[in-house]
Amino acid sequence: MERPADTTHPALVVIDMINTYEHEDAELLVPSARRVVPVLAELIRRARGADVPVVYANDNFGLWRSHQGELVDTALAGPHADLIEPITPDDESLFVVKARHSVFYETPLSYLLWRLGVGHVVLSGQVTEQCVLYSALDAHIRHLEVTVPRDAVASIHPHLESAALEMMERNMGARVATAKEIDFS
Repeated sequence: MERPADTTHPALVVIDMINTYEHEDAELLVPSARRVVPVLAELIRRARGADVPVVYANDNFGLWRSHQGELVDTALAGPHADLIEPITPDDESLFVVKARHSVFYETPLSYLLWRLGVGHVVLSGQVTEQCVLYSALDAHIRHLEVTVPRDAVASIHPHLESAALEMMERNMGARVATAKEIDFS
């Protein structure tokens, strides 16, 4: 298959937001996620409105038979469904199940983005100082442009979030901005 001629298209990647929050450090993550969800919901709405692919890249939480529907249904039935409902994948959303920190590690995401002609990823979701950081590095080494909306990523440790955002900006050439500053057109 040939590579699409135009590889400048953006994609919004939503990392690990389909979550029951029944794991270690969840009590530290939930307040940050609660702040991020309304911003992320608006960012997803804007991406969809601009026909920008929205790709959910979500941990399987060690459930090796899991799939998108099961992960979403389990999260919606959990104690923090209010954090899932505003950002639930729609019928046009793409979904990649991951098992490690980076959204690229052992997943088909690189190939999917290549097929879509994506050259710029907007990384959102959680956890800034873990999965978002490692995903930004993997995007950078794949020669993708990276933007991270600082108000659409959630953290466990705010001081590590600040360091991670600085590392993404300095070491990976990522653009760190607010969600409102992101133009999908």
